[in-house]
Amino acid sequence: MSELLQRVESSADRRRLFARGQKILVAVSGGADSLVLLHALHALAPRHRWQLSVAHFNHRLRGRASDADEQLVRQTARKLRLKCFTDSADVKAFAARAKISVEMAARKFRHQFLARTARAQKIATVALAHHADDQVELFFLRLLRGTGGEGLAGMKWRSLSAADQTIALVRPLLDFSKTELLAFARENKIRFRDDASNFAADFLRNRIRHELLPLLRKKYQPAVDRTVLRLMDVAGTEAEFVGAVAARILHRKLKTKKPFAELPLAIQRRLIRHQLIALRIPPEFALVEQLRETPDQAVSVTTGVTVTRDAAGQISCQQPPTAAFNAAELKVKLAGKRGQLPFAGQEFSWALKPFAGTRGRATRLTELFDADKVGGEIILRHWRAGDRFQPIGLKSAVKLQDLFVNAKIPAARRRTLVLATTRTGEIFWVPGLRIGERFKLTPATRRQLVWQWRAPGPGTNRPDAKPD
Repeated sequence: MSELLQRVESSADRRRLFARGQKILVAVSGGADSLVLLHALHALAPRHRWQLSVAHFNHRLRGRASDADEQLVRQTARKLRLKCFTDSADVKAFAARAKISVEMAARKFRHQFLARTARAQKIATVALAHHADDQVELFFLRLLRGTGGEGLAGMKWRSLSAADQTIALVRPLLDFSKTELLAFARENKIRFRDDASNFAADFLRNRIRHELLPLLRKKYQPAVDRTVLRLMDVAGTEAEFVGAVAARILHRKLKTKKPFAELPLAIQRRLIRHQLIALRIPPEFALVEQLRETPDQAVSVTTGVTVTRDAAGQISCQQPPTAAFNAAELKVKLAGKRGQLPFAGQEFSWALKPFAGTRGRATRLTELFDADKVGGEIILRHWRAGDRFQPIGLKSAVKLQDLFVNAKIPAARRRTLVLATTRTGEIFWVPGLRIGERFKLTPATRRQLVWQWRAPGPGTNRPDAKPD
């Protein structure tokens, strides 16, 4: 057995990353790191009776190169006689619509896919190929963006998936360098693909990897990787201790006679952070400090929502009562060639036209659909709890609530928006989120539905319109 396999096995045993005979879903991108992880776990699996499966998410960011990555992963899984699960999405298009970074959108889609696949296959553990170089890059990435001790600690060997708290994420390669993984790949003739986006200078992580770290190694500290990893370990253990003490105080398992103002500063901050996270409020440093320094003073978090800290350190949240969902709806038959209809104080018009392969112009208040896929009857209504929608570019439907949050549509506006569904209830149009994937015009389309809307007077049905 090679040294790398011995170290992976020893590390996994020591940290109890896997149980004997358990199912493991291995996330494989097609790069050297994840393929080395797959081959290493596959080589060790018979000794521990692990049951491996492979998962690959195609972000569609590099055209044919992304498809080639997926093909390599499929071929490798087939060669190793492992099940392979794949999915894809137009990440760049979603990022633009949701106004978030491509990296953030890619991570969100990838983790949702991994959690969804693990649940469907009844797998409780997903193995990721993060390594020591990733840790060092993450340290500087978070340092430059601003973070606390928890952030500087980096990734953990085991953590819970942000997409599903019942799924564990494990990282068996955290103490291996990229150089070691590449050497193992070459020695064992493991095929892998390089991702050209790893060298793009427009990503901060890549600039850290290719500019900052080489400069630090050459001019300041040749062993910067080792010293950073040591610092991350120290910061992580100390942050873990502070967090544990704060949690015990918060749950009254640790009795202390000191008032909040006399507790150590680190404990004060952590107590506030714990409570903000429980309230699902981002624990930004400025907010934590304002609450820490000014007891009994309401601090605005977002429109209509404030938080306050009392003298004992308890955080309370005040927000307006949640508005009820509007149950109003209108069924409409698309009879004839065109028509108009009012609903919820707005005006809608439609027209059925032949489609000869040349797409007409869609505008801010006009959309074009495949009329036959929409059908001869539609329903106009408001957003309801549990609604799911698949905008153009997404592989599958997602919660409409999540799309509203990503698009930064205020909660008060969400319940006033009018959306359109087919007779069977499938949503094909939500203003501001583009049209449904299944209802777009294609070369096979014979008729198009021209859909227009407007709201007379102040305000419109646009999600970015300001409330009256």
